[in-house]
Amino acid sequence: EVQLVESGGGLVQAGGSLRLSCAASGFTFDDYGIAWFRQAPGKEREGVACINNSDGSTYSADSVKGRFTISSDNAKNTVYLQMIDLKPEDTAVYYCANDAGSRGQGTQVTVSS
Repeated sequence: EVQLVESGGGLVQAGGSLRLSCAASGFTFDDYGIAWFRQAPGKEREGVACINNSDGSTYSADSVKGRFTISSDNAKNTVYLQMIDLKPEDTAVYYCANDAGSRGQGTQVTVSS
């Protein structure tokens, strides 16, 4: 069974940092890309960052470039999203998903001003 489990969300003040984790199981981790998405109430889902686990290449959306860093630990089948200099507009539920469309339940990130 494919599982993606996010953790690490929480409440943080503007300017603070969080590190999200996405623990994956049930598929060959190295063969898939993993992406982080976020969705705020009343807004469309937004792609934040993604990583190709076969070659380590990454992509980040312009809205988070320079503040969010995606990385993976293939030995742990885990993808991370390091977030610094958080802003209130980063408040959202953050999800991870693999290339096959499987996704986790999400983790809430709330940034207070």
